[in-house]
Amino acid sequence: MALLYRADLTPGKLDLLAAWLPGRPWYAGPERPDLQKVSAFRFDDPAGAVGVETILVRAEAGGPVFQTPLTYRDAPLEGADAYLLGTSEHSVLGKRWIYDAAADPVYAACLATAVLTGGTEAPEELSDDGVVRSRTPSMSVRGTGSPSAAVPPVTAIDAISDANPTVVSASSVSLTIFRVLDGTTAADTPALMWESQPLALVRVI
Repeated sequence: MALLYRADLTPGKLDLLAAWLPGRPWYAGPERPDLQKVSAFRFDDPAGAVGVETILVRAEAGGPVFQTPLTYRDAPLEGADAYLLGTSEHSVLGKRWIYDAAADPVYAACLATAVLTGGTEAPEELSDDGVVRSRTPSMSVRGTGSPSAAVPPVTAIDAISDANPTVVSASSVSLTIFRVLDGTTAADTPALMWESQPLALVRVI
């Protein structure tokens, strides 16, 4: 279960993404994009410490959809300075460090679990002035694996290839994250699917 808060975030996530995206080798679009959010989903950190959200954005009308997984932390992630989008003030939770999730082992573990076990996005609950209610996620994803599959522990990120796709070696698994969503339907290894579009692949190593 992903617990969210009705709160202000300064600067906002789209503001941080708009400054970060033009520096990525896989980005194509305006130098100063006015990002439009297409959709988003979350995974649940079992420890309840890290926010894990994937946001799909467009940089211009009719342009490609970019996949931007993010993690939100209450302290810096050691060794991940190069993948920090920036910090933001959350009006309920305080200062948050926002990272490209490709560098975060919590995201890697969540993605591997969802893909290998046939999991989905996390259900969402919204806390508004202390009142908690369920909220329907804006998109649904699913893993193509099996509930009986074994998921190896993911404890560290060993290497990242910042390209499209982004390839992450994470101790026991290799992750392939499609940054530009082009309607590709082929997925010959366990995948995270959004309708017929693979968002990521996972291979046990």
